[in-house]
Amino acid sequence: MEISTPDLCDYNPDKVRVLHAIMKNYGGRKQFWGKIVTLRCFEDNSLVKDLTSKKGDGKVLVVDGGASMRRALLGDMIAEIAASNGWAGFVINGCIRDVDAIAETDIGVQALGSIPLKTDKLGIGAPDVTVSFGGIDFVPGEYLYADNNGVIVSSVPLELPEE
Repeated sequence: MEISTPDLCDYNPDKVRVLHAIMKNYGGRKQFWGKIVTLRCFEDNSLVKDLTSKKGDGKVLVVDGGASMRRALLGDMIAEIAASNGWAGFVINGCIRDVDAIAETDIGVQALGSIPLKTDKLGIGAPDVTVSFGGIDFVPGEYLYADNNGVIVSSVPLELPEE
């Protein structure tokens, strides 16, 4: 299924919340969607690795990294693990690294930027909580749609009308 966030917004104006224009698209998938799984962590990607080591079933991991621009919450190895476990993608309020390798990985990735420094590994974070950034709330179990135009969220699955 192809998606277009502008079309989804046009046909579902009362059902969408739109993330402010803060993300850059880094993944090999330029469009992705799925049910939201959330994680709040700061400069520690231990739980990112733990979560993506489990079956993703087409879900999207939304990581609120506190907008830190000092450490990368995602690198090529975790992106590859997530892709092989069936995750659709990531939306990260923070940075990633290994951008060239991630661009060749079959997974969607949107993040604030890139930096080469890895994170600490302390196992600190809060999974399955509502996280807020970019003007919207991300609620576990809701739906996220992302493409080169932006990121939108809805409490219900969205569809486009038949052509």
